[in-house]
Amino acid sequence: MADLLIELFSEEIPARMQARAAQDLRARMTDGLVEAGLTYSGAVAHHTPRRLVLSVQGLMDQSPTLREERKGPRVDAPEKAVEGFLRGAGIDRTQLQERDDKKGRVYFAVIEHPGRPATEIVAETLENVVRNFPWPKSMRWGSGSLKWVRPLHSILCILTADSGEAQVVPLDIDGITAGSTTYGHRFMAPDRFDVSSYDDYAAKLRRGRVMLDAGERADHIWQEAQNIAFSQGLEVVEDKGLLAEVAGLVEWPVTLMGKIDEEFLDLPAEVLQTSMKEHQKFFSVRNVRNGDSAGRIVRFITVANIETPDHGATILAGNQKVLSARLADAKFFWENDLRIVREKGLTGMAEGLADVTFHRKLGSQADRVARITALAREIAPMVGAKPDLAVEAAQICKADLQSEMVGEFPELQGVMGRYYAQEAGHDDGVPEACEMHYKPLGPGDTVPGEPVSVAVALADKIDTLCGFWAIDEKPTGSKDPYALRRAALGVIRLVLGNGLRVSLLDLIEVAMKGSGLKLPSPSDEEDYTNLDIPLNLLAFFHDRLKVHLRDEGIRHDVIDACLAMEGNDDLTLLVKRAEALADFLKTDDGENLLQGFKRANNILTQAEDKDGVEYSFGADVKFAEVEEERALFAALKSADAAIKPAIQAEDFAAVMAAMAALRPAADAFFEAVQVNAENPVVRRNRLNLLGQIRGICLQVADLTRVEG
Repeated sequence: MADLLIELFSEEIPARMQARAAQDLRARMTDGLVEAGLTYSGAVAHHTPRRLVLSVQGLMDQSPTLREERKGPRVDAPEKAVEGFLRGAGIDRTQLQERDDKKGRVYFAVIEHPGRPATEIVAETLENVVRNFPWPKSMRWGSGSLKWVRPLHSILCILTADSGEAQVVPLDIDGITAGSTTYGHRFMAPDRFDVSSYDDYAAKLRRGRVMLDAGERADHIWQEAQNIAFSQGLEVVEDKGLLAEVAGLVEWPVTLMGKIDEEFLDLPAEVLQTSMKEHQKFFSVRNVRNGDSAGRIVRFITVANIETPDHGATILAGNQKVLSARLADAKFFWENDLRIVREKGLTGMAEGLADVTFHRKLGSQADRVARITALAREIAPMVGAKPDLAVEAAQICKADLQSEMVGEFPELQGVMGRYYAQEAGHDDGVPEACEMHYKPLGPGDTVPGEPVSVAVALADKIDTLCGFWAIDEKPTGSKDPYALRRAALGVIRLVLGNGLRVSLLDLIEVAMKGSGLKLPSPSDEEDYTNLDIPLNLLAFFHDRLKVHLRDEGIRHDVIDACLAMEGNDDLTLLVKRAEALADFLKTDDGENLLQGFKRANNILTQAEDKDGVEYSFGADVKFAEVEEERALFAALKSADAAIKPAIQAEDFAAVMAAMAALRPAADAFFEAVQVNAENPVVRRNRLNLLGQIRGICLQVADLTRVEG
């Protein structure tokens, strides 16, 4: 056994590509080695800005010798057939064996594939991996044909035996010859050094001011940043995405805290945070002490890639100078936007939206705002919002798209709308709606809860969906250029998160009319296909709801059973029903009742197909012959009396409890009674009794769609 160490050393790899590249190196190398016959006990990959590293432990020294037998033609077959077999097997006639077969004497070829040394297989596999590496973007340099994300400088590739002896794998890729040497930190340890094993490599890198493990670098940065901030009564604003990115920019992180010039401290916290993150990759530090400045961004954390004699003073001075220039731009945008708001209000700021195309078939952003406004007025009473406030918020919700601040930082749309709405004197939830109407943007994002915000957020997303459905621009496969799946999930989370009782079909039809699509009434016969559009969009909502509920642990067949019921455009009702049914089917009563229902339904289906009638009425207890039969009549009567009002009250827990009470009587009935009795009157009565079981169960959900 041997341990394999590979390092691909290059110019700086973009931080966003490093983790995936390390995974790809591990997967492709180990897959290639196993395919070639080399097994191993473990493998781990690392990445830094300048290197991809793979360590494979317990690798076989060579692949095993394989013996293959191939059956050939009969011994008396034509010579050409025998020669063709020999060519295909790669052997000569002396290597053929004659054996008895059910068709007579036939030739067999016994072919041995000798094992190959690990060095040969590793070299072959690594070259293939390097030449075909799946970088999102790659480049060529010099006169070679090799492509890599950045110029590749060296390849370290060694096999270390159990004895500790290291062997360089002979490999040359476009003039880059594999060796046993590498480099430490670009500035603090630039000299080449030799390594003999992974442990030796990791230890020497550490001495050479390189932290190999990306997780360790991130943890070190975060811990140091927190310590520095805490020592001054401050708090670092958590940003996991930025932390991962910064950990990919440095090999030896040195955490420093700098000041923000006083003239910029009154900028909104989001502006400071976004500007520092996007332009400088700085972490924001806020004041946590009580007082007027509590919560304000007052410092920044930067992460250098080098230790300096002045403990980072020069680095901080340079960073603060650049930051001041960036924040001066942000301050100019902020003050200019505020001037426009004070002079013209947000409606004045929004005037330019008429010249901004939303979609060539759906008009301008101003057209879209008009549609959202009309729809928000309709939705407001359904969500407990005042229609006038919903209209006020909808009319200005996109105004900040015309601001200079959002032009510079598009991710601040909505946030700046709230600030500008407050500056313009709007209140009663209108400023908050300007910010929150974009939400939720993803599965983990905040769901608006204030009525005005909910009304405008629903209007915004439903208008988007209905508009693109109206012009037949639906998602296809993995392509969703207008983020319509995200919009549908946003509607679902808004409805469920706020327990709203709204008809999606009603909202869709109102929005469709606002989009300019003429929907025919049910009495119209021409162009009737347009009536399919709301139903098609509702089906799209149902598909997204299935994904959402599956993530919540509810089976797809349970969801399908509930979708088949009336009122499936009321998502809150639909989910209440699905959750109750899912919980019921996890119990013994639920599982056994399901089996009883399926048994009854199968018997009924066969009898109805045979007799050409439907057995769904007319069962009479006076025709019951045994006690178990009479007990089932009584149980069904009690269950029906309990289930109907419970469904009316949407008390699905009570519905399921009433169904569970049916189980003992149903089990006893099937044990004691032969449904298809010889007496036709008794048979018909029992089939109609089963029809009652089916009818009662189908009031709850379409159990025919439930598996099991």
